[in-house]
Amino acid sequence: MLRIGICDDLADARLVLRSTLERILDTRNVPAQYFEFSSGETLLQWYGRHAGELDLLFLDMELREMDGMETARRLRAADEGLQLVFVTGYADHVFDGYSVGALGYLMKPPRNEQLESVLDRAQAALVRQLDQAYICRSGETYYRIPMGKILYFASDRRQVECVTPDRTYTFYGKLDAVAADVGSRFVRIHQRYLVRAGAVARLESGEVTLQDGTRLPVSRSCQQSALLALTRAELEG
Repeated sequence: MLRIGICDDLADARLVLRSTLERILDTRNVPAQYFEFSSGETLLQWYGRHAGELDLLFLDMELREMDGMETARRLRAADEGLQLVFVTGYADHVFDGYSVGALGYLMKPPRNEQLESVLDRAQAALVRQLDQAYICRSGETYYRIPMGKILYFASDRRQVECVTPDRTYTFYGKLDAVAADVGSRFVRIHQRYLVRAGAVARLESGEVTLQDGTRLPVSRSCQQSALLALTRAELEG
C-alpha cells in the first residue's frame, strides 16, 4: 500500500493530480491510499497526529499563508524519511527543493512520464529505507517509524508499544519478533523491554535511564548481556 498525500489550495489541481496518479498506479497494480490537504497548516496539524502515515507527498509551492517551502521544512524536521515532491506553476524555484531533500520538482500539470519517474524513485527510496525504519501495523494503518527516533519497545501480553519522543504506537506482536527485526541497534533489558542502545544515557543499579529521562528496569537475567551490548554500541558509535 502506497500512502500518498496531495497538498494544494486548488481543489481542481488536487483532483487532476489524484486522477492521474490513480490511472498510473492502477496499471501497475499498486494499491494506494490518498490524503488531500488544502493548506500547509492543515497538513502540519494532521501530520502532528499521524506521523509516519504518509510515504509520498506532492506539495504545491504556491500555497497561501504558509508556502510550500516552509511547510516542507517543518515536515522534514518531523520526518526525515518522508518523500517530498514539489508541484508548481512557476519555474523560478526549481532549485529550492534541494534544501529539504525533495525527490522531485514538477511543473503543473505534471505529465504522465514525469509522474511515472517520480513514483519509480519514490518506491525505490522506500525500499532503501526499510533498514532505517520500523514498519508496524495497527488495524488498517501502517506506520513507518524512523529507527533513530525510537526510544524503546514495551510489551504487554500480545500488545507491543513503540515509544518515541513524539508519540507511542501500539500494535499486536511479540517482543522476540520485534528484536529479530530491529537487530543489534536495540538491546533486550527485560522480558518486557527492548531499548535502542543510542537512546540510553546510563545503566546503573538495575535500571537504565534514557536520554529523555525515562527509567526502565533491567532484569537480573539480562544485566550482563545488556551491559556488554550497550558497551559495544557505545564503542562502535
